Amino acid sequence: MLTLAADIEVLARFGRALADPIRCRILLALGQAPAYPADLADSLQISRTRLSNHLACLRDCGLVVTVPDGRRTRYELADERLGHALDDLRNAVVAVDADRTCAEADEKGCC
Repeated sequence: MLTLAADIEVLARFGRALADPIRCRILLALGQAPAYPADLADSLQISRTRLSNHLACLRDCGLVVTVPDGRRTRYELADERLGHALDDLRNAVVAVDADRTCAEADEKGCC
């Protein structure tokens, strides 16, 4: 069983990964299917260098892994449950946004 400190560290790593829109896009893409870096860069329309930096962050956070495939390296989510977690988190946030009742929420940053 994890300790509170370990739980916090795990959530902080996940938060770091989600803090950047490009990393979110990478995670969502890998949630659909494993991919090679060149293909990911093309589909996300970002440079390979930029993608490489974001993949390194996601590897350091423990969210993606590399899988050797001949002379190439494929990336995939470290655990298939991460894809489900991303879907659940996205759905929860969309549901909360839809339920906001404060008319001034966008202006004031509340609700």
